[in-house]
This record gives sequence, C-alpha cells and structure tokens, in this order.
Amino acid sequence: ANLSRYYLDHRVLCEANLAVMHEFELDIVQAISDPYREAADTGLEVEFPLDALPLSTKPLIGEPGDLAKIHFPLENFGPRMIDRLEGISAMRALVGEEVPVMGWVEGALAEACDLRGMNNVMIDLVRRPEWLKELLEKCVEVGIAFACAQIEAGAHMIGLGDAVASQISPRMYCEFALPYEQRIFEAIKAMGGIPRLHICGNTTHLLGEMGHSGAQIFDIDWMVDLHKAVMMLDPALVCGNLDPVAIFLQGSTEQVMQGVRANATAGGARWISAGGCEIPDNTPDVNLIAQHQALLGLVKAPD
Repeated sequence: ANLSRYYLDHRVLCEANLAVMHEFELDIVQAISDPYREAADTGLEVEFPLDALPLSTKPLIGEPGDLAKIHFPLENFGPRMIDRLEGISAMRALVGEEVPVMGWVEGALAEACDLRGMNNVMIDLVRRPEWLKELLEKCVEVGIAFACAQIEAGAHMIGLGDAVASQISPRMYCEFALPYEQRIFEAIKAMGGIPRLHICGNTTHLLGEMGHSGAQIFDIDWMVDLHKAVMMLDPALVCGNLDPVAIFLQGSTEQVMQGVRANATAGGARWISAGGCEIPDNTPDVNLIAQHQALLGLVKAPD
C-alpha cells in the first residue's frame, strides 16, 4: 500500500500498527498519522502525495478577519477526525488491554500554525496577541472535544503535539501554549485517560514550565539532556531520546544498543525507550530489533 492510504484509511493505519507491534515488539499502538486531522475538517486544503508526508501550502486563515468565517468542528466532526475515531475503536477491539491505544490531538498553538501558517503565527505573537488568543480559544475547544471523543472510542492515552512551542521563549510558552495544554490535559484526565506531551526539538529552556502542563508522559528529543529532563519533570514519565537520524537511521546496531543502555542509566525507573521524534523512512529493521534486544538485556541483567 502507498503511504497516503495510511493517512486516509483507518483500516490501513490499524493493520500497519498491529504489524509493527508484532514485528518489533512495541508496547503501544497509536492512531497518530499526521497533524492535519483537525485542520482538514476545519476547511484547510491538505494534499496527500502517494508516498510522502501530507502538506498544506495555503493557510486557511490568511487575514485576521477570516477567523469569523471559519466553522470549527466541535461536535459534528468531519471525515478525517471520524476516521481517527474509527481507527481507535478498531485498535482497541484487536488489542484490548494487551498494550495501550494512543490517540492524538494538536495543541492549540500547533493547530493555530496549521490553520494560519507558522510564519504568520510567529508575527501574531508579537503584533496581535489578543487576536491570536481568540484563535487559540477556538483551537483548544476543538482539542478538548476531539480528545474526549477518542477516549470514548477506546483510547487509553492521548498525545498532544505542540512542536512549535520549542521555537518560543518560556514567557511566550506560558502565555500562548501552556494554559491550553493544561485545559486539554485536565479534560483527558477527567475522562480517565493518560495525557502525553510531545514538543520535539530543543525544549531545554522550557522543561520547568512544561512540568506544569499536567502531562503524565513527556516526549524528550535528542538535543535535551535526558537525566536533566527526568529530574525536572518528576514524577512524570519521560520518553526518549535516541537521535532518530544519527542513531536509528544511520547508526549501527551496536550504536543503538549503546544508546539504549546510556538512556537507561540517565533515565532510571521513569524512562520509556523511544526515538527523540519520528523514526525516519528507510531506517534498518535491524536497528529497531536491536533496541528491543537491548531492553531485554536490561531486564535480564543481574542487579
């Protein structure tokens, strides 16, 4: 199957997740595919190349005045959001309680960038912050509704992607990202779900603030000192942070295993082994198998 079917057909997404779970001994299945689910159902034009990542080249909100014309999917979700819900239901039916099923939403700031364009939002942060907060309010309402619907569909955990936050200062993060993450995570926990925060990139300058988000799992990218993150985000779990390119894509199996062991030492009991961000296409299968073998070695190692 071509890659676009993974984004557009929950049956392919589900089949692929089950296949890699069994092939590489993963401890999770996940309905994340791309960051455009909510945006597409809000009206953003998204292209789906056959074997590449989805992309959008024209912002839906070109001018601030366009915001009043937008219908945000708060209750009547569109086809892409519904497809994710169907994927979660299918995964839960297949795995039950064997491994957690993870759903996904975009953070309000990330969603604003999807709808408005990242360059425009960076300018809005400075020139029209109050208007930007109006947009963020709409985005967080969608995020809450979609997260709750995914838990109802069977998700144990909801990841929240807010990658753009790594590009702003702690002060701006506390004003334009953190409060909205907190609201989504509060709703997730109220539904009995586990909230997970994903801000890829170098978040060293935000670790203290991120700890107030309410997330119970934090994804940490390879640029961040893992031990420092574990200490600053106590008592939450920290997930990461092998370099997806230098280690998984380009490294040897021994480098992967060394990286896993180093992470285990730095991360301790509150660490989950993963790449710092997405594993690239063409990553050798043997490197993913090596990750699992290294983890088995840690479990079997004598005290």
